Amino acid sequence: MKLFLLLLFPFTALAEKKRPNIVFFFTDDHAPHAIGAYNGWLKSVNPTPEIDKLADDGMLFENSFCTNSICGPSRAVIMSGKHSHKNGFMNNGNSFDWNQQIFPKILRAAGYHTALYGKSHLKGKPQGFDSWAVLPGQGDYYNPAMITPKGRKIMNGYCTDIVTDMAIDFIKESKELGKPFMLMCQHKAPHRTWMPALRHLHLYDDITIPEPKTALRPIRRAHPSPAPGNGN
Repeated sequence: MKLFLLLLFPFTALAEKKRPNIVFFFTDDHAPHAIGAYNGWLKSVNPTPEIDKLADDGMLFENSFCTNSICGPSRAVIMSGKHSHKNGFMNNGNSFDWNQQIFPKILRAAGYHTALYGKSHLKGKPQGFDSWAVLPGQGDYYNPAMITPKGRKIMNGYCTDIVTDMAIDFIKESKELGKPFMLMCQHKAPHRTWMPALRHLHLYDDITIPEPKTALRPIRRAHPSPAPGNGN
């Protein structure tokens, strides 16, 4: 709940002042070692200058924890601000109850223009958004189908580009409306299967990608195997 207290404070206690726009970026399975701001060992191969700039100009979480690390449940916690046993989404086989209170509904009721684009992984039709287009399940990288308020539609192009373009168009629309906005831009990349945009297919042909220090570390059992013949 602390997350929502931080988000909601600007437009409840400071309702008379200009309300900040909120952009929530979500990249699926994006490990810290692939982000320069976290001193990732891949930063020399795959630099992330824009993400690093956000970290330099803002706040970097170096000791944060999630209440549920599974994909769908983690998203349900973020959306609802409640633990999994409270929001009803315990594992990826569940369906999210969109009728419950979630922070986009609160923002929308407070006058925000709201949108969700990309991977949802919560099933059902999103609520609390003026505009939304989500992938069915994990979705596809190339020419993905998107579920919209008007039904399923095939989008031509690369998924990351499509979601980004929708996000940019939404920001422009919000500016024309003169309303503060909350945008959830949720990319499926870099989740497997790893399928880059066609323009990036040969990006690393001449580059040797280093192995992590743990690549050849032997696997240790959490508990020793029972000795043979001891009846266990």
